[in-house]
Amino acid sequence: MMSGMNTEVCDSAELVTLRRIFASRPEALPPIRQGAVRAFEAEHGIVLPEPYRTSVAEVCDGLGSGPPYYGLLPLAQIPPDWGSSRPKRLLARPFPLTAPWLWEVDEDAQALSEEDLEARTDSVADHGSLLLGTEGCGMYWHLIVTGPQRGHVWLIDENGAVPFGTRPATSLMPGTPGFTGWVTHWAEGRSWFADV
Repeated sequence: MMSGMNTEVCDSAELVTLRRIFASRPEALPPIRQGAVRAFEAEHGIVLPEPYRTSVAEVCDGLGSGPPYYGLLPLAQIPPDWGSSRPKRLLARPFPLTAPWLWEVDEDAQALSEEDLEARTDSVADHGSLLLGTEGCGMYWHLIVTGPQRGHVWLIDENGAVPFGTRPATSLMPGTPGFTGWVTHWAEGRSWFADV
């Protein structure tokens, strides 16, 4: 599943949508400006995907309350429940997945040693993604910043990793892919998951 999105140039219609949604939220945090974004990118050896990059610099750098349930994190923040003993987050290392992976029910994953499975799942959680927020109970939203899924938003928890906004509508989390599609989805109050 390739990106298919333009993550290099901020689409003006997407920016208008993000401005409208965030302007309606009194808990929206002020933007951080382009200089702070460039400094973050230089520190991590990445370029943030559009329209997220322009959004945090010009529109809003997070929400004090949800969605996600515990709020949209400001750039570079990690949720308090992330844990201090986790491996170092490596944003420049490509996100390793291109399709959903439910390791709790994947027979190949279950055949791995505990150490090998932990290394693979840690790479999913810690490589090539920026944390957007948490729904609690170990469920974290990630914006992919490197690799073939750059610009997509994924939900990662202890059971697996699933992209938001995949098509067709029969997928686990149907909707419009990318940051704007994800923000629009929660702003409209729709369920994340397809009716099963």
